[in-house]
This record gives sequence, structure tokens and C-alpha cells, in this order.
Amino acid sequence: MEHEHSFLWNSGDTLILLLAGIIWTGYFMAGIVSNRHRSLQKWPRYRYVLWTAGILCAGATVVGPLPKLAHHDFTLHMAGHLLWGMLAPLLIVLAAPITLMLRTLPVSMGRRLSRLLQLTYFHWVIHPVMAALLNTGGLWLLYTTDLFMLMHKKVWINLLIHFHVFMAGFVFTMSFIYIEPVSRRYSFKYRAIVLVTALAGHGILSKYLYAHPPAGIEKTDAETGSMLMYYGGDVIDALLIIVFCYQWYQAARPRVYENFPSQQKEAKTT
Repeated sequence: MEHEHSFLWNSGDTLILLLAGIIWTGYFMAGIVSNRHRSLQKWPRYRYVLWTAGILCAGATVVGPLPKLAHHDFTLHMAGHLLWGMLAPLLIVLAAPITLMLRTLPVSMGRRLSRLLQLTYFHWVIHPVMAALLNTGGLWLLYTTDLFMLMHKKVWINLLIHFHVFMAGFVFTMSFIYIEPVSRRYSFKYRAIVLVTALAGHGILSKYLYAHPPAGIEKTDAETGSMLMYYGGDVIDALLIIVFCYQWYQAARPRVYENFPSQQKEAKTT
């Protein structure tokens, strides 16, 4: 099995780098095309930076020394979890790739994509509660069952778990900060309650792993990794909360009128 994993990470590095390069370049090309068609609404430059940072975070988790060392080091495994399952999805959602795609595609293809995103399946997956269960609940299932041990023995399980962790983090972020188009929007209060509960579940899991390490993990390594999961997760969660609260503030603040004195006068006369 060690040879199988070594083959996966060594022989696959070039393919992963090529795929990441294509995805990264595709975003920039889409931005250029979008700007040509929308001269008055240029795609923000900071989104290119967020996209690049997100791709780099994701790439560092699956290419290079980190995935090889994380196979034997629980602390580095948790570092990979923070990058792959939390920070990269947050940065990529803030880069709004789906919105950019809708701006770039021809009208007919854009409408097809919009109809696809409005399917009942996506409506349920993007629901805050379901997204929290897939994300935080999935982590509980991974670290408190034999899945954690199996992912280090079977390549296909490893790939499947990596795919789930990233997509769950992406959907989780999408369901709480509405930057990308969603089929149904829920109130800030409702999302805030679910978000706090989900983040608490993540924190409790890190404390549980501190006291009850996964099978095959030494106690000292589990303690260090759990602390990284707890405090590192708090930092990324704080970024998510800041964006969420900023959106809430923007939605709740009073509108500022350009001609306030004249409108105030009209209000008095009425």
C-alpha cells in the first residue's frame, strides 16, 4: 500500500499541476472575455488574487512534500485539512467562479447552467443545514470511524474523501455567504444560528480528537494535530464570519440618498 500511495503522489504531480494550471488560466481567460463583453462592469482584480490564492492552497495540499509527509504525520495531515477543506474553498468562493462563468458563457449556455443550478438536488445540497451536515458531519464520520485508517490503505478511498472534503467545504461556504447564485436565500439570522452550531461542532471534534486519537495515531501527535485543527480552524472561521457579518451589515444599513435634503423636504410635505 505504501508503494501504491507513493506512485499516486509521485506520478500524479505533473498531471495535477497541469490540471491546476488549466483551471487557473481558464479563470483569467474567462475574466478577459467577460470584460470585453461588459465594458462598464469589469471583473474585479481582487477576485483574481483570491482565485490564485485558493488554487495555491489547494495545490499545496495534493502536490509537493505536504501530502507525502501528511501520510505519516497527523499534525501535517491537519494542516492539509485546513488548507484543502477550509481555506481553499473560502478563497475560491470569494473569487466567484460560477458567477464569472455565467457572465462569460453565451446566453443559451448560461441559461442552461442557471436551470441546472435550480434543480431540487442543488436546492437541498446548498441548504445551510444540509451543507453543515455534509461538512462538519463528514469530518466526524471520517475521524471517529475506520474511514481514517482506510483512506491511508486504499487510494480510491483517499481520492473520494479528498473530493468530498473539498466539495463539502465549498458548498458549506457558498451556503452561508451569498456571493455565488443560489436557488433559495435564507435569512441572516437563520444562517447565523446554523453557522455557529456547525463551527461549534468542528471545535468539539478537535477537542474530542485531542482526548481520543484516531486508530494508529500516537497521543502526542494527535494532541498537536488537534490543537492545530482547533486554533487554525478558528482563524479561518473568523475570516468566514467577518465576510458574513459584513454582508449582513451591508444588507441592514439604511440607504443613503444622493439628494437627501430634497427627499427629506418631500417627506415633510407628504
